[in-house]
Amino acid sequence: MPDTRTAVADAATVSRVFPDLPLVMWMILLTLVLGLANGRGAEEVIGLFNTGFGRALGEFALILLPSFTLAAALSRRHIASEAAGRTAGLASPVAGAGMICPDTAYAALSPAAGRHKLATVFGAYTGFKLLYPAGPLIVAAGLGGAIPDSAPPLVLLAAGIALTPPVWAAGMVWVRLVNGAPVAGKEPEPAPASGRLWIAFAPFVLMAALLTFGGLAGQTGLAAADFFLSTKGALIAAAVLAVAQTPASARRGGMEAAVRRTGSLLLLIGAASAFGAAVTGAVPLDRLVPEGGGPLTLLALFALTAAFKLAQGSSMATFAAVSPVAAPIVAASGTEPIAAVFAICLGSFVAILPNDSFYWLVRGDALAEEKREARAVYILAGASAIQALTGMALLLVWVLIPA
Repeated sequence: MPDTRTAVADAATVSRVFPDLPLVMWMILLTLVLGLANGRGAEEVIGLFNTGFGRALGEFALILLPSFTLAAALSRRHIASEAAGRTAGLASPVAGAGMICPDTAYAALSPAAGRHKLATVFGAYTGFKLLYPAGPLIVAAGLGGAIPDSAPPLVLLAAGIALTPPVWAAGMVWVRLVNGAPVAGKEPEPAPASGRLWIAFAPFVLMAALLTFGGLAGQTGLAAADFFLSTKGALIAAAVLAVAQTPASARRGGMEAAVRRTGSLLLLIGAASAFGAAVTGAVPLDRLVPEGGGPLTLLALFALTAAFKLAQGSSMATFAAVSPVAAPIVAASGTEPIAAVFAICLGSFVAILPNDSFYWLVRGDALAEEKREARAVYILAGASAIQALTGMALLLVWVLIPA
């Protein structure tokens, strides 16, 4: 058995050599170091940072602010249905995508989930990762110019819908194998009429309708109509409807929460974009990345994202940070854009660990009866890793099948 004092001393030594800095500070520092190491002058390094930092911020602001406004509005509604546990489980992927956060989605649905709590856990987690407008939209925006018009919203939506059932099922198979049958929970309380799922999810129905019509109709020639039939316009329209549905007393608090979440992520995204620009200038990616964007490139994107997720826990921060860094890899390799987006989304499944806030939310509720911490980690991390590998295997099969 290792000596605890030795382990602590080793950790302290590492901390002295490598300061324990937040991820955003590491990326800013590395961006400046890479710029200077590449022989750039001080003004050129600052100019590179300015250009890289601002490259994707406007795009992300128009996506994240209405998305988090939607999440805040939905979290202030009691969305349990009278069908209770089963409905909560079935609604969990949509809630995870719509709330742009598995934590919020699970917290909202768990009072109604009963013995289906673990199904709700992995449904919310899967929906957030794979369903539009959550993971796929955030990743596509971060990849920016590396994702051409050949990756329209309807294709991202369809691909996510196709991947969600088998990936969700893979997690539940693992849970059944290692945890047995679901533990009976207390009977959920019936929801009030104002909290019915159809009413609560009306903003997402509106958004899907606008995107579908926009995809089928194309450009109308009317600037306002074309804007609201686009991704960002549809999101804003859905957010407006969600705010209108929210009680007046809760609106200001919800919108301020959305602004805070957006602001902190924009700082991380800007730093990641600047870091990606510095890496592009310092490393000849076109020589390092296989041409044609085959399975090796997709596996590299998957592994890169998994490393980010394991290092700092947060799924949203992983999406925000890894996409701008991966963008030059995608551009240099010529990877099929939809495949690149979902390779990153699937890499972010690895894994639900104690450095992730979602772990502690689930640990204190769905796995509250589990006495051993190691077993809780085994259940959650194992299921999320199996989900990642299942989805990646399906993605590689799709890429390898001749068109």
